[in-house]
Amino acid sequence: MPHPVRQHEPKWWKEAVVYEIYVSSFKDSNNDGIGDIPGIISKLDYLRDLGVDVLWISPHYKSPQVDMGYDISDYQQIHEPYGSMEDVDTLIEQTHTRGMKIIFDLVINHTSDLHPWFQESRASLDSPKRDWYIWRPARYDATGKRCPPTNWRSNFGGPTWTWDEQTQQYYFHIYAPGQPDLNWENPECRRAIYDNAIRFWLEKGIDGFRVDTVNRYSKRMDFVDAPVTDPNDETQLAFQNFTNGPRIHEYISEVRSVLAGYDVFTVGELPNTPDEADVMPFISAREKQLDMVFNFDTVYLGQTPGDRFTLQTFSKADFKRELTKWQRVIQDTDAWTTVFLENHDQGRSVSRFASDDQAHRVQAAKMLALVLGTMTGTLYLYQGQEIGMVNAPPSYPIEDYKCIRSVNHYNKIHQQTGGDPVALSQALNALQKVARDHARVPMQWDDSANAGFCDAQTTPWMRVLDTYREINVANQVGRKDSVFEFWKNTIRLRNQHKDLLVYGRFQVIDQHEDLLVFVKEAANGKVSLTVANLSDQPRQWSLPPSLRGLKPSNLVLNTCDAQELQQSQLTAFEGRVYVSNSP
Repeated sequence: MPHPVRQHEPKWWKEAVVYEIYVSSFKDSNNDGIGDIPGIISKLDYLRDLGVDVLWISPHYKSPQVDMGYDISDYQQIHEPYGSMEDVDTLIEQTHTRGMKIIFDLVINHTSDLHPWFQESRASLDSPKRDWYIWRPARYDATGKRCPPTNWRSNFGGPTWTWDEQTQQYYFHIYAPGQPDLNWENPECRRAIYDNAIRFWLEKGIDGFRVDTVNRYSKRMDFVDAPVTDPNDETQLAFQNFTNGPRIHEYISEVRSVLAGYDVFTVGELPNTPDEADVMPFISAREKQLDMVFNFDTVYLGQTPGDRFTLQTFSKADFKRELTKWQRVIQDTDAWTTVFLENHDQGRSVSRFASDDQAHRVQAAKMLALVLGTMTGTLYLYQGQEIGMVNAPPSYPIEDYKCIRSVNHYNKIHQQTGGDPVALSQALNALQKVARDHARVPMQWDDSANAGFCDAQTTPWMRVLDTYREINVANQVGRKDSVFEFWKNTIRLRNQHKDLLVYGRFQVIDQHEDLLVFVKEAANGKVSLTVANLSDQPRQWSLPPSLRGLKPSNLVLNTCDAQELQQSQLTAFEGRVYVSNSP
């Protein structure tokens, strides 16, 4: 390799395997159709056996569930169907007892419109908390018609402004009308956020936060209109006006100071920030802001910026470029990154980036596991990824989609086209590819009715996929050729070679377009080679000239049976990892 290997400073959270749990869909313990905290507790041994180090729990706070708990009405109370505060205390204690850590979702860009803060804010124009949210008077057009203060489009469609009859002003919301944005310009508001949403949970012993929409706190407060890029819509894309605003780094540094003195880590959700120069201030250690962020370059593939349901084609070259981008960016820096392909907002990776066809699904899921498990950064898994869960099928009816974004999109197309069946079929096709719903269906534990998520007599809050009969935990645990056991082996290998697979220097090797080939090098000179066939056809490959020292005996992980191995050819979706003998 042309450069000496600069070792990143070791930290426990850099070496961790983090597993995201979507509470409502993980495990229902009391058969009311909704997952809950006791259900999570009942599966802690399963997660420890998988090799998980850190649990990330999706919002479990009191909420009217307009956006599945990302609309919080009380930061210090538990959503009743999920359990009690005592249950959460038990979850924290039992997770720690098993040697694992736990982080919670930190949702502080906005609250629910039912939060007492907002209720007080909207009570009157002179309310002491009026300025805790963003209020503006109406505009009027030439005909005297009342209009929102700007033409900005919300992330869920429609305007970012909702009219409040009581005080005759508009309030601002990047997301749903039930999620009004907090006004971070107000220092009293910020102090209340830190006390209620952060310090309260740190004192309960959690180990960090996944920080929701971390770059939205600072907006352009002059509220100028966005350029008209969609003349057929009254609202326009306006990310540039409410993302990475002028005070964003000041605010995040202030949040970081609240965390000082606790051995915790933060991972920020960083949407609409593709440029390296804009990301580095968030993740450079010397800046003391966030420990790492989720960059969405890979999972946004196939989606039009600002409109996930307008699909675009993407190539394997696009996938390789975006997947490996941040591996290169953090080298020779004090910054850190994340490794992931799934979360609660994305479709299933096997369906999106490989193949969920019956002939290839298992091999494809293993191949993606092998690739992720050998990349530099903190590794994140989403529930069901470890068993290779897939998207709902094209036959999934619109009535079974629950996500607010999915429903809003379908209804918008219905309204715009007068219910045109061709347009609605296209809308449904887009949902089948990239809707958030695919990650939110109940976890598939076994092949009993309702997949073991709840009992047979209970109707789950969201329909269980029919694939539960073939894809479930019970028929994979302990079966050596299963996706679950392959993930276990991948995590075990990652832990055995942390210096190489977690911290190693990364270099892509160009071969066939369908092949992803990369080398990792540790500071002591130890080398690994990952080779993966991203296609459903056999592909020829060869060892890079610089790695002629690697032998077949250096093969430490592969996705197919030994008798199927061919030295110079990879079968469909085959993956292999070679590790050199220690120098």
